[in-house]
Amino acid sequence: MNIIIKKILLVFFSCIFILSNAYSIETKAISAHVEDISTNTVLFEKDSDAPYGPASMSKLMIIYLTFERLQNGLITLQDEFVVSKKAWKFGGSKMFVNIGDKVTVDHLLKGIIVQSGNDACIVLAEGLSGSEENMVDEMNERKDELGLSNSNFTNVTGWPNTDHYMSARDIVQIAKLIIINFPEYYHLFAMKEFTYNDIKQYNRNRLIDENYDGLKTGRTTQTGFGIVTSAKRGDRRIVSVVNGLSSDQQRIKETRKLIEWAFIDFKKVNLYTEEQTIIETKVWLGNKSYVSLSTSKDIKITIPKRNINKLQVKAIYKSPIPAPIKKGDQLGELVISTGNNETSYPLVAGNDVKTINRFLRSFSIINYLLFGVSSPEK
Repeated sequence: MNIIIKKILLVFFSCIFILSNAYSIETKAISAHVEDISTNTVLFEKDSDAPYGPASMSKLMIIYLTFERLQNGLITLQDEFVVSKKAWKFGGSKMFVNIGDKVTVDHLLKGIIVQSGNDACIVLAEGLSGSEENMVDEMNERKDELGLSNSNFTNVTGWPNTDHYMSARDIVQIAKLIIINFPEYYHLFAMKEFTYNDIKQYNRNRLIDENYDGLKTGRTTQTGFGIVTSAKRGDRRIVSVVNGLSSDQQRIKETRKLIEWAFIDFKKVNLYTEEQTIIETKVWLGNKSYVSLSTSKDIKITIPKRNINKLQVKAIYKSPIPAPIKKGDQLGELVISTGNNETSYPLVAGNDVKTINRFLRSFSIINYLLFGVSSPEK
């Protein structure tokens, strides 16, 4: 059995792309992370895994857990929660709920997303989990499952605490999960204003427009200004976070710069569709001479436009492969190189191949030794 490494010809890249002059980018943010979530490709990172105070950006966690309960039918948007004295008294940004009021989940979500209301966060936490402390416990219990590897929570509001932190990568991760898992609620992040108790407040995310449709700002004296933002153009969606900046104007400027760079300097390439046959390889002692090798999922990548001509694909597999073979068995790997980076994807059997009966085995062995074919039919 031999190991075969075969370069795949990418004939569909014969068209000419206009390359950007920008080969790199910098940001004044202390920490930043930019990802094309349509292909799960990290485009830029600066101190992405370091834990920093997320301020109100960590409110995305309670928003996620609320959306999850709504989707699972455990609560409805019309359910009402009572405002406690703790929620009413809490400082910082407010929705301006009154003690003893009954507030719907719908209004509380808008009060958090648009108005960044700390009071709304506590009302929601107490209504969903009995207390803020119980909700914090749930947030910490769920963080690993949700892929938040450098996060810890001590409250639901983002109130400054040395033990309350998130990395830039984790903030993008929770934003990505909200966008992907809860499309029916994501439109709330694009609201430009919300009025409650006759008090109109505008979305603190001043990037909201036809190109930028979410997510959340954050700011404390200790951590400075931060923002996690998403923008969609065509079939691409970029999520960006910056933190540790000196002003609202600076976080807007840095975010625009990073997101525009991500759209202009990079291109999404649809390489292969799920179960698309990439190559065929010989089978040993099977009822078919060949088995197709295909991808187990769609393969889409985002690469710098300047690296289009460097894109290479290699199929690595053994040949011949002994029967029996079941459709979906991993038989090799597809290695995609884009200049400095390599990514591997499984190559799986595209069809079943059964073992031939014992009476044909001797014939097949002789046939293979003489002609390189082990099976009676293709």
